Amino acid sequence: MEKNKEDQLRLEVVRGAKEIFAKGLVEAGEGNVSMRNGKKEELFITPSFNQYDTLKKAEIVHLNFEGIPLSAGKLPSTEAKMHIAIYKSRPKVQSIIHTHSSFATMLSIVRKSIPIIMEEMYIFLGGSIDVSEFGEAHTIEIGEVALNALGIKNAALLANHGVIVCGKSLDHAVKFAELVEKLAKMYWGALQIGTPNIVSKEHLDRFQKLFESLFANYPRHMWKNMQKKL
Repeated sequence: MEKNKEDQLRLEVVRGAKEIFAKGLVEAGEGNVSMRNGKKEELFITPSFNQYDTLKKAEIVHLNFEGIPLSAGKLPSTEAKMHIAIYKSRPKVQSIIHTHSSFATMLSIVRKSIPIIMEEMYIFLGGSIDVSEFGEAHTIEIGEVALNALGIKNAALLANHGVIVCGKSLDHAVKFAELVEKLAKMYWGALQIGTPNIVSKEHLDRFQKLFESLFANYPRHMWKNMQKKL
């Protein structure tokens, strides 16, 4: 039974990886997808220099939270440390996706956060999409800056790097990754036309329960910090 569960998680990682590739959020050799292994301090993650079009279940890497491989074969994604940092900090998170989607990455390069320009940002992501401080790729540091930028939210831009999202399911994480790129494109386009109008907080309060009950995955002790950031 345990083996069947692990095989299913591997298949889910493959499914998520192929979905973000099909949506144009990553190209070959970039980005990564992972899933937590139940209540264990373990995860399954796409391999380093991942080839999305040919990715198979056997290529998914099994790691513990110390970064030690529990499976033979491929090397894990070089951003596994960032995934582990988020899983350790957020017990409710079941899936994490990192992409290099074009418009969102472009905004990350100029360090421009995406303010709340549509109500769905609050419902699905918890608010604005903030840009992290610069963190060197493949290090523990990028996990730390990612967590700081996420705050209580489900998505952030990684400075000069791309996008990080986390969800209570793989489907949530895929949705969030797609939404971030759509919003980045809309915000960029609005900036070309004029000054974007931001949705005020008074119009967002009615969505608080929806976010909290359906999509929020942050530890509850961070509630006070959320009030300061939104």
